[in-house]
Amino acid sequence: MAYKIEKVLDGSVTTPRGFKAAGIACGIKKSGKLDLGLLVSQVRCTAAGVFTTNVVKGSSLLVTRDNLSDGHAQALLVNSGNANACNGERGLLDARELARITGRLLDIPNQDILPNSTGVIGEYLPLPRLRDGIESLVPLLSEEGGPILAQAMMTTDTVPKYTARRITAENQSFTIGGIAKGAGMIHPNMATMFGFLTTDARISSESLRIFLMEAVEQSFNRFTIDGDTSCCDTVLFLANGLSSGTDIVPDSSSIAHAFREALLDLCLELTYRLAHDGEGVTKVVKFIVNGFPSKEAAAVIARSIAISPLVKTAIHGEDPNWGRILNAAGYSGVNFDPTLVDLWIGDIQILHHGEKTDYKDEDAHRVMQRTEYDIVLNFNAGKEKDFYITTDFSKDYVDINADYRHRT
Repeated sequence: MAYKIEKVLDGSVTTPRGFKAAGIACGIKKSGKLDLGLLVSQVRCTAAGVFTTNVVKGSSLLVTRDNLSDGHAQALLVNSGNANACNGERGLLDARELARITGRLLDIPNQDILPNSTGVIGEYLPLPRLRDGIESLVPLLSEEGGPILAQAMMTTDTVPKYTARRITAENQSFTIGGIAKGAGMIHPNMATMFGFLTTDARISSESLRIFLMEAVEQSFNRFTIDGDTSCCDTVLFLANGLSSGTDIVPDSSSIAHAFREALLDLCLELTYRLAHDGEGVTKVVKFIVNGFPSKEAAAVIARSIAISPLVKTAIHGEDPNWGRILNAAGYSGVNFDPTLVDLWIGDIQILHHGEKTDYKDEDAHRVMQRTEYDIVLNFNAGKEKDFYITTDFSKDYVDINADYRHRT
């Protein structure tokens, strides 16, 4: 299957044809940093979203989910510094009002506006500031505005995250762009954090949702920072069809393969960027679990290890304390034979069939000094595998979250 995927230098959500964005500071954040952003398509898009499974859900999320029920949208609004969560009926009214204001200024139906909020929980949105902010945003919309939008939705992030891919397949050319935010309260149970994706490819809302779910499951849903799932976690995908190619459907064609591969590659890049910019993070580790009869069992084992505080602190301390890893696998709920387990830290084999090899601690420690590396386990009981990306726990993580409300 011949196709070409290229990473676009400094690409973002406004790299695909027909998308513009902007970001400003409207006074939500005490710091005076950017806190309000807008993304708009030239034409109405097919759209899909994936949302938190947390029972507690933000009001803006609930309105966005309702507005997405017809599978279409044309713009998304995002504010940082205030989650608009646990605010009762007023939170819903405020989110709907944001959609109404934005729709009026853009001459777009309210239903096609997707409001998003992130930040401190339990505080009402400063609606007058947001109203003035949206009025200031609209004239600033630009095809170069994607990176500014990525900055406007940051909370404790230190850098904006954005990227894009250009795909050529079956004599068609189209682009996918993405931005993401999230540095803490991150544990995938749907998507995690905020991720906004765009494409100028032609795709129905049903097909778009299938592509999105597949990519999310193998990227954002394989990533944890601290085991906490937010009430506002959202990933949205807008497709405006302006590349003028034929409809892409999730089949076995080369163009579908190219779209899947490019989308997953983009989402994995954003996942790693989120991981490296996590609160207090100094290490990013991918746990690869091989040798199970089912992929589901491998994923459960990888997840159990990745969220273990003892494993994460050992990673921070660059300590090859492999017993913590094996124990975290053992309490995962998946049955396995410990006498068959092999384990590697980087290229250093630590265990062979459940017993310590003659490796040298300093060699494993040297691998763990890297900012990014893999730990591989083989349970030698099948051919299926899966993975999880995790980060270390540092003293800085505790400091940041002990004073979170004054940092956003």
